Amino acid sequence: MSFPRPLRRSVSLSPARTLRLVVLGQGAVGKTAMTVRFITRRFIGDYDPTLEMIYRHMAVIDGEVVHFEILDTAGQEEDSLQIEEKIKWGDGFAVVYSVTDRCSFDEVMRLCFLINHIHSSPKRSSGSEQPPVVIVGNKKDLQFDRMVSTEDGENLSKALKLPFYEISTRDSYEDTVVVFNTLYQELMRQGHFSPGSFKRRTVSKLMEKIPKMQASSTLNSAGRSLSFNSFRDYIPE
Repeated sequence: MSFPRPLRRSVSLSPARTLRLVVLGQGAVGKTAMTVRFITRRFIGDYDPTLEMIYRHMAVIDGEVVHFEILDTAGQEEDSLQIEEKIKWGDGFAVVYSVTDRCSFDEVMRLCFLINHIHSSPKRSSGSEQPPVVIVGNKKDLQFDRMVSTEDGENLSKALKLPFYEISTRDSYEDTVVVFNTLYQELMRQGHFSPGSFKRRTVSKLMEKIPKMQASSTLNSAGRSLSFNSFRDYIPE
């Protein structure tokens, strides 16, 4: 598996390919922790569960510069128009539940149905494949609090015919890389980044209101992440 490398200014590379990913799931399943872990290699456990953010991150995967725009949804109850706009915005989706929360697992089916329904609409681009979706069971390190078995996740994955990963964001940076690399590779397979796929993108007023953060994963000589561009400035006291 190829791990993303931070972009170094001294390297001359082709223009970045932009990839929009949406992380969906109920609140407190670890969506923000997973996203931040992927970008910075760091695990931060405490977040405002109502915070919604688009993280912008550039990395090199298999020699290609990739510009990730990752929408970390709050997971709070919201009307159908809001969730529809967020799903329309995305190219690929990670639907996350916690193995310690049965209700969050039950929500996965509904979210996957919404993605399929919205991207199957006649108003969407015709003839294109369904966007890639990955089901993620997070917090597998909390074995004594587990309420959803690995077999439950595998059975749902088979029923929906979608990739499934059970991960521990706290224990493994590599686990998070697998999730985002899977979405990237599937979009590559679909030809999302082919010359004909570059189109002018329209953004709804709702999406324009979501705060955006230019995230950094710059590494020092010891390989540790140094900064996340004042991430805590975005967390209310």
